[in-house]
Amino acid sequence: MTASSSRRGLLIILSSPSGAGKSTLAKRLRDWDPTIRFSVSATTRAPREGEVDGEDYQFLSEETFKKMVADGEMLEHAYVFGNYYGSPKGPVQDAINSGRDVLFDVDWQGELQIRNSDLAQHALSIFLLPPSIPELKRRLISRGKDSDATIDGRMAKSWTEISHWGYYDFVLVNDDLDRTEEALKSIVTATRLKRTQQPSLMHHVRRLQDEFGEL
Repeated sequence: MTASSSRRGLLIILSSPSGAGKSTLAKRLRDWDPTIRFSVSATTRAPREGEVDGEDYQFLSEETFKKMVADGEMLEHAYVFGNYYGSPKGPVQDAINSGRDVLFDVDWQGELQIRNSDLAQHALSIFLLPPSIPELKRRLISRGKDSDATIDGRMAKSWTEISHWGYYDFVLVNDDLDRTEEALKSIVTATRLKRTQQPSLMHHVRRLQDEFGEL
């Protein structure tokens, strides 16, 4: 599949509690359509070893970051563990105008900020729910990446995240990964066909009107 400038790109927001399958489904979505790109976040924290400015993050001074927020140049932003993180609006606007979809991995607060931005009409938000809380914990444990304390912290946070499911356009219960993937691809495909995403429709309708006048 390839993106086309005959349509506007989508701002795809994928959110879930940790362990609900968000990272796996984001990868599958990008494998299905490699033109979908992750939004490169900006941050005021220092680069870690191996990180590349403009690829992993856009590394900014706190002064620059705050100015971008004040000037309305951040779609969403948050202060986390002593540093600012956010999504610069310019690259996303450019992608939308050129028909390329941008994928966002943000929580419900980021989704709400984007939903209140001037790019909201191009946003598609999807929340992933686990089939059950015991299954969510089992998935976190089976990853084998986190300590018991970290898993307990993620579980404690999960209900806050789940409680905001009603903010989203679509909500999928990820009880079967393959089925959820197919549903996700169907949602993206259908939303790409919305009237607001097809700027060429107005030209086509005007041509049809002219043709009526020629009868």
